[in-house]
Amino acid sequence: MTNPTPDVRPERPYFSSGPCAKPPGWTASALATDSLGRSHRSKIGKARLKRCIDLMRANLRLPDTHRIGIVPGSDTGAYEMAMWTMLGQRPVTALAWESFGEGWVTDAVKQLKIDPTVIRADYGALPDLAQVDWSSDVLFTWNGTTSGVRVPNGEWIAADREGLSFADATSAVFAYDIPWDKIDVATFSWQKVLGGEGAHGVLILGPRAVERLESYVPAWPLPKVFRLTSKGKLIEGVFSGETINTPSMLAVEDAIAALEWVESVGGLDGAIARCDANAAALNRIVEARDWLGHLAADPTSRSKTSVCLTVEGADEARIKKMAALLEEQGAAFDIAGYRDAPPGLRIWCGATVDSADIEALGPWLDWAYEETRA
Repeated sequence: MTNPTPDVRPERPYFSSGPCAKPPGWTASALATDSLGRSHRSKIGKARLKRCIDLMRANLRLPDTHRIGIVPGSDTGAYEMAMWTMLGQRPVTALAWESFGEGWVTDAVKQLKIDPTVIRADYGALPDLAQVDWSSDVLFTWNGTTSGVRVPNGEWIAADREGLSFADATSAVFAYDIPWDKIDVATFSWQKVLGGEGAHGVLILGPRAVERLESYVPAWPLPKVFRLTSKGKLIEGVFSGETINTPSMLAVEDAIAALEWVESVGGLDGAIARCDANAAALNRIVEARDWLGHLAADPTSRSKTSVCLTVEGADEARIKKMAALLEEQGAAFDIAGYRDAPPGLRIWCGATVDSADIEALGPWLDWAYEETRA
């Protein structure tokens, strides 16, 4: 080491974009455990699953018109469940400006064998949303975790749309006030803004999505874990805690604890305020350094959660070295950019991160930048 390390380290150097930092004050010993070792179909199992769903509804301010289901496979499983059960009736438009959006395009083309209209943009940019034809079903990512680019709002979604809107919202819920009247299908995972555990996804269905499920049967076979209807009717139990397959009750208890923490900081408004403060703190760090920049140049479409940064003159090897040095020093964990993205750093600024830790990170970025100079 050729230059001295900063005096102050982030108290919680957890800046991974998934799984993300646990809520402040989290300890495993504080989790409720009465449901562990019990059937998820027992009285207590169903009650805890319903408690989790009710907390998600309350904290997201989700209208009664929308159903919430806990499903297998994290956000990916939830989104693929929606695609496999509802696509095929209408033309499809897919928006792709980062890795996961491209994944949905691949599924549509290679697995479901449909021919979507694909509207793409490079990493750091947003496609022209005005090109979207709302007579089609539309697949999009509300907040691109791997590119740091998000849709600015829901105004571009047609109120009188004929197709369904499918929002991969895993890095967006609890960070933005999503207009649920514009969303027919939304998916997310607890591991992102809630700092919960992985493996389980959340599927949110609006009334138009339910109508599609009950009136349309896809041409392809559906695996058991994707089936949401029986005899032409929605399986309502899925949306009241009767999960399709066995969930981890420990993960459910962890999600409940995270949702109760969200309530303690002021619910959705409090969580959004924390995200805003964190993103602003990181932006101040970027603006004070000529070697650091935002991959998403336009602030109106820049993520407030998965913030992707450019490092002047840095290739992939230098980024890996910076991230490794910071991890060795216990100053920042898991901040190298996504493998498919341009070389850079990615700092999670979701609600479970403390602004003071973002602020403490700045001098450490300087240190790592200097340490890795050629």
